[in-house]
Amino acid sequence: ELISCLQSKLQRLWEERELVLADAQKCSKQGEELEVLVKQICKPNEFERYLMFIGDLEKVVSLLLCLSTRLARVQNAMRRIDGNTDAEEKQSLSERHKLLSRQREDAKDLKENLDRRERVVSGILAKYLTHQQLQDYRCFVQLKTSLLIEQKDLEEQIKFFEEQLEHLEQSIP
Repeated sequence: ELISCLQSKLQRLWEERELVLADAQKCSKQGEELEVLVKQICKPNEFERYLMFIGDLEKVVSLLLCLSTRLARVQNAMRRIDGNTDAEEKQSLSERHKLLSRQREDAKDLKENLDRRERVVSGILAKYLTHQQLQDYRCFVQLKTSLLIEQKDLEEQIKFFEEQLEHLEQSIP
């Protein structure tokens, strides 16, 4: 019964992931159309700034999500430490926690820098785009970010339930 429940949950998550991937594909197409427009109306150096910002947006958001996920796993492992845990493992977890915390702080700095760059790019685009086109650009940036987050969250949930299902199936004689 529990296996069936987990399989059903996984099926729903896989279906949801497919919907998010379809949305991401639509967003990507919107981004391509926007890129063509920006290339047509902006100066080459302004277009380069736009391209760099859009490229870095995905990288920085993905990095931040990845580091946060890894840090959460280490924190969960640290909460499971008990009297039977050897000192070497405790030390290893502590060091990984410190390293990941520093890396996440660095990634947050990158995100703040990216936010400043977004304001610069938005200011450049405001000179060329209509009000509606500028709103479309801003919606695209927000949608791209939220889809990345949603995709990562679904991947983590799927991974978790697949692991649970595997452990459960192995535990049954």
